[in-house]
Amino acid sequence: MRSDLVVIAPGRGHSSQLEVTRTIGIDIIVGRYPEGTALPRDAELTAMFEVSRTVLRESMKTLSAKGLLISKAGVGTRVRERSAWNMFDPDLLGWHLEAGIDKRFLRDLADIRLAVEPRAAALAAERWSGDAITVLRDSIVKMRSFASDTIEFADADLRLHLDVATISANPFMRSIGAVIEAALRASFRLSAPTEEQEREITIAAHERIVDAIADRDAEAASAAMMNVIFNGLRRHGAAG
Repeated sequence: MRSDLVVIAPGRGHSSQLEVTRTIGIDIIVGRYPEGTALPRDAELTAMFEVSRTVLRESMKTLSAKGLLISKAGVGTRVRERSAWNMFDPDLLGWHLEAGIDKRFLRDLADIRLAVEPRAAALAAERWSGDAITVLRDSIVKMRSFASDTIEFADADLRLHLDVATISANPFMRSIGAVIEAALRASFRLSAPTEEQEREITIAAHERIVDAIADRDAEAASAAMMNVIFNGLRRHGAAG
């Protein structure tokens, strides 16, 4: 299912191979080639894209490496089940953003956030040092400084979440944040609190994360982070 909520325009200057890979990848994501179905034969695809078999073959290898395709002799090339896709692959995440984020993508993103971010907040509460709290409060100040439907507001929101992961002192958590950064930014723009009351609720909820970390209250920091994630899902209608 496609969504018109957020669509990120593709960059320019793609090589033939990159463009073929990207186009087929997006076609798989939006369901033009559903899970379990066969792709058109090589002759049809080379004619469609006006590329050589070598270019097409390299594109198929790339898509297979990302978990989207599987090729078997005598069977052809088929789309793999979604559970096999490497959703941490930067290209695959980018193609989802280009295709248009749907509610399933948002829920899946929230699931991985719920698995990581509350624990990161708890660790940040236990381990923060130096000017960590000042850094976090600076993001709150920036959120208050910009309209909630602006890129700047979303970036300040994102910065706070990434800084919490950094302050947790767990490099795996920070790495996950970096990998899904573009998806998080798009998600935050989608869930921007447009009404003034919702805006205040959102900022106050983020302030509770920072306050709990400052108080070294790991349990409260974890709960506050979970609350922020669930509120975001509710605002863009992907909860439940």
